[in-house]
Amino acid sequence: MLITRQLSPDTDLLSLHRVAPTRYPLLLQSVAHGTAHARWDLLLASNGEALELGRDGATRNAAGEVLEGGFLDALDAAWRDIRLPREEPRWPFRGGWALLLGYELAAQVEPVLRLPQAEGRLPVARARRCPAAVLRDHASGECIAVAETGFDALLDAIASDLAAAQRLPGFASWQPPQALDEDPPQAFTDGVARILDYLVAGDVFQANLSRGWRARFDRAPDPAALYARLREANPAPFAGLFAGEGWAVVSASPERLVSVRGEVVETRPIAGTRPRFPGDDDAARMRELIGHPKERAEHVMLVDLERNDLGRVCTPGSVEVDELMTIESYAHVHHIVSNVRGRLRADAMPGEVIAAVFPGGTITGCPKVRCMQIIAELERSGRGAYTGAMGWLNRDGDLDLNILIRSAELEGAQARFRTGAGIVADSDPQRELDETRAKARGMLQALYPAGESGERGAEQASSSPRRRGPSVVGFQEPEDTGSPPSRE
Repeated sequence: MLITRQLSPDTDLLSLHRVAPTRYPLLLQSVAHGTAHARWDLLLASNGEALELGRDGATRNAAGEVLEGGFLDALDAAWRDIRLPREEPRWPFRGGWALLLGYELAAQVEPVLRLPQAEGRLPVARARRCPAAVLRDHASGECIAVAETGFDALLDAIASDLAAAQRLPGFASWQPPQALDEDPPQAFTDGVARILDYLVAGDVFQANLSRGWRARFDRAPDPAALYARLREANPAPFAGLFAGEGWAVVSASPERLVSVRGEVVETRPIAGTRPRFPGDDDAARMRELIGHPKERAEHVMLVDLERNDLGRVCTPGSVEVDELMTIESYAHVHHIVSNVRGRLRADAMPGEVIAAVFPGGTITGCPKVRCMQIIAELERSGRGAYTGAMGWLNRDGDLDLNILIRSAELEGAQARFRTGAGIVADSDPQRELDETRAKARGMLQALYPAGESGERGAEQASSSPRRRGPSVVGFQEPEDTGSPPSRE
């Protein structure tokens, strides 16, 4: 049974997080309110318990004790210990865990993989026990604090923190990075050429290749400030902020990896993209996207991959595509999106559900394991949070996870982010390079004040991967070549 306390409808969840980032490790917001999946904002409150998968491959609890098995095994064990039967819920989050899953968790899901380590010191995966949360319903305007029975103290802490949040000053003037390094363009185009060889050889049907940017600041930026800028520059239905000790992940993701609601499990793949520019004929661009024969064929291929993934945890014959190839439009792109769902097996554990779909096929390729091997070969460094997942798990087994695209890691005075492109048999390396830059526009706009992020074209940036100072950073929109889009 949940304890609830009504809060003011204008409660600022981000300010509440800023008061005590350790207490509130995860903020999830549906910023793109025009979509059907943009109803709730959630700020989860932790009691300090945690599970963490370190870079040494060991899973530890908050006391530092090494636990048996893999990270998802430990999560399932913790879930079983406090599992509750599911009742028809009013609120999406009803006590459970905040989850951050880095891409390299895939090495535990598929032990055949040998993945390189990611930069920095973020854990490979983390689960924070969160018995309470603050929830906002965009449909009703209601805001409420909820807590599991026995955790009244967290509700009292929320009330105290709300008072402190009202006295909190606004963000200081944003100071952009003093340097921004872009991965060498030639390395990416060479990688595309190598994937084309693999496609001809029949190793894969499509593979997603990514490349990185690294920003350096004079002093460590406030992750909440960057998140606030990102959600304004790139509104998205699965946006969020996950805070750790000296690090954070900020996201403006448009894509859901997986959700469970009772016996219904869903995944919502994005496969097919067109850039969106001011003054565009949106309707014409969307018609071209949805009518492109190759786009349709590749989208169906990736939908079939997701159907197969869900089939691992669903009752036979229950997996269906209930929404096929719709268009969703965001600030910088149009996407083709489908929805795949099935009836979850009664004995399926949360960790088993996550393992069935992780990482998402739309950001690895098909077949998934071989694509991840090729990604490791060509990218040469780990992806970290990028193309991992962030979200929550309830004590009754309901869960919701995004895919961490349009996202960045912050660690000290550095920020790192990546974008990717789906490579197919007729991909052009330069056009795929342009696509990665188009997908970086939202993050670059968040990093740099208006007027400073679009002063140099992509062609200038490509000639020098190392650029210093905001006056020389940023990309113009790539020329609309009519080329098939990437999938990220």
